Amino acid sequence: MNDSAATPDQVSAKDITARQQGAFSAWWASGAPWVWLNAGAVAISILLVAGLLMLIAVRGLGHFWPASVMETVYQPPGKERMVVLGQMTSREDVTSARLHSAGLPVDQDKETYGRSLIKVGNRDIGSADFVYVIDEWLGVPAYPDHALVIERREWGNLYGYLLNVKRAGNTVAEGENAWQAFQESLDRSNRLFDEIRDIEKHDIGAINYKMEQLRLDTRRLELDFERDGKDPALIRNTEEFAAIQAKRAELDKQYGELQTRLNKLYSDIGRDSYVVETAQGVTREFPFSKAVRGFRPNEMSLLDKSGFYLLKVWEFVSDEPREANTEGGIFPAIFGTVMMVILMSIFVTPFGVVAALYLREYAHQGWLTRTIRVAVNNLAGVPSIVYGVFGLGFFVYFLGGNIDQLFFPEALPSPTFGTPGMLWASLTLALLTLPVVIVATEEGLARIPRALREASLALGATKAETLWRVVLPMASPAMMTGLILAIARAAGEVAPLMLVGVVKLAPSLALDANAPFLHLDRKFMHLGFHIYDVGFQSPNVEAARPLVYATAFLLVLVIVALNLAAVRIRNHLREKYRSLEH
Repeated sequence: MNDSAATPDQVSAKDITARQQGAFSAWWASGAPWVWLNAGAVAISILLVAGLLMLIAVRGLGHFWPASVMETVYQPPGKERMVVLGQMTSREDVTSARLHSAGLPVDQDKETYGRSLIKVGNRDIGSADFVYVIDEWLGVPAYPDHALVIERREWGNLYGYLLNVKRAGNTVAEGENAWQAFQESLDRSNRLFDEIRDIEKHDIGAINYKMEQLRLDTRRLELDFERDGKDPALIRNTEEFAAIQAKRAELDKQYGELQTRLNKLYSDIGRDSYVVETAQGVTREFPFSKAVRGFRPNEMSLLDKSGFYLLKVWEFVSDEPREANTEGGIFPAIFGTVMMVILMSIFVTPFGVVAALYLREYAHQGWLTRTIRVAVNNLAGVPSIVYGVFGLGFFVYFLGGNIDQLFFPEALPSPTFGTPGMLWASLTLALLTLPVVIVATEEGLARIPRALREASLALGATKAETLWRVVLPMASPAMMTGLILAIARAAGEVAPLMLVGVVKLAPSLALDANAPFLHLDRKFMHLGFHIYDVGFQSPNVEAARPLVYATAFLLVLVIVALNLAAVRIRNHLREKYRSLEH
């Protein structure tokens, strides 16, 4: 029998295998595997980004939930017994070797120990805001209903038990009745504090701004007299000086009235106080003027905690920072980020579009144009800090210094525009994102058929009219794409801003009720720099860590909101000018 002879079944199997191999080869040659690989890569990327955002959101926004207050005894072997009252923040497993190196009497035969981080507050009474404890050395935790948490404007949270409430030094409520009196006095104190802040920031702030303008007007008169060769002392005999003095006298009168009112408010806000006993038995009296809110989380229902949580999140978004940016809100940083991005968009869009129009529509397409395009592409890869150094040297010192010499000599030697501010930060980022806008606009111009240009010219339109009525409308979606990319990069930049305008805490916003209302010379806060400052420059690392996550999550939301607005505009333009493509 010949072994080489194949049976019918073997032949059939070989045919099936050959057909399968052929089908696989055809499927591979069609490019379908690469489609699936790309789709899988995109899906994995989306999942990773979503997971990262979820992690940031949980770590950051979970900070505002009113955790229950725990009271227990902490007794390390061979050490003094300690009563702990606070809120559990986090828990982790730590190796015994690490704990032993820190000087703790642990059993080195045991591999790991559970360690918890508890926020105990009372920094003005104790030494630390947070303490690490070993779970095995903790007693049975209790959650007393009357455990009180007080958020303060200074020294962070206060944990303890409310004993009594005083008014003008006299006890008005104690025991169970003290809680209602506490809430009433706290509401009164917060109303007075808001009134004081409104007077100081708005009313007195407006007067101080006007007084400064009058001082500059006086100095301007003196410079005019010096320029004309006259004695500057003679300005006292002029009508302009008399008018300035009359305005100053009126402002002084208004300031005096406001100061009298402020003194009365300060006296009223300092009337009430409360007495708290800590878990260690220390009794202290505190003024209500330094308290923000007080609550008993162990008595709160789920609905009460949810309402409190939303209130804290709103405060974080809408209020001003306090306690070295580790407490309060970040509204000035949100405002500064959005304002800077808007100004940057206003500056970069016309320059980028004009440059792209010239390179694509007017410039001779030779070696010089190609060299310029290469240079523009290379500018996109320059480190951002280099732009910051350039902005500091050119925009701030050179351009701003000359502006001060020409237009604000009365303010010298104090600089007006010769110092980092909102304007120079926006221009620096506009220069940084300019290559992105140029390249995107050029790509949009290149996709417009030449026949449309020729048809417009054949109908009698000039080249300028063709560009304005045909080319630019069709290229507007590409322009918006470049702007979207520019916004995404500019909103997250930090390094150049540290040189050209951003600060840790801005005393006032760039936009207010004082003429000319938009003050581009002022410094500003930025979400990206706020993350850096809170994360790496804060004296209270544990308190700052969740705020870093929350601020990062909010920065992402701001960037997404700005990009969605730009995408909506782009889609509208695309639909509007779609008919021109046919």
